Amino acid sequence: MGPEGAGRQCVPGVLADRFELWLCLLAVAAAESGISSRAVWQFRKLIKCVIPGSDPYLEYNNYGCYCGLGGSGTPVDELDKCCQTHDNCYDQAKKLSSCKFLLDNPYTHTYSYSCSNSEITCSSKNKECEAFICNCDRNAAICFSKAPYNKEHKNLDSKKYCQS
Repeated sequence: MGPEGAGRQCVPGVLADRFELWLCLLAVAAAESGISSRAVWQFRKLIKCVIPGSDPYLEYNNYGCYCGLGGSGTPVDELDKCCQTHDNCYDQAKKLSSCKFLLDNPYTHTYSYSCSNSEITCSSKNKECEAFICNCDRNAAICFSKAPYNKEHKNLDSKKYCQS
């Protein structure tokens, strides 16, 4: 079975959300290099496992100082701290000798997991790098589920609120 939205075309003029465009470009790059585009969607699926009915791309992209691409400054709240911790976890993954990434990006590396009753289990069959990344995503998704969501922190002016 293919990834969600596999039949959707990536047409920049149609996509309103920059993050979705970035994901489409990453999926194309992954497809070109033989990497499964399924990797791009895994973190989203883990979030949806622990927060059913959520829309991770719309809700968490461009939230605070760390949710979305990049990150700087002091996290504005607990949810933003979850994203900072996730970024730091991926930075640690990049340092593992077992982790070799396309475009230096852990989002292109697939892993196995299961979701049952809002509980995420990373597969014991994952190799070291896969297990590490799965646990980064699992811990972040659980953190998201426990942190309050403040609409005022969505699309925050990073130049004003996220300076180092």
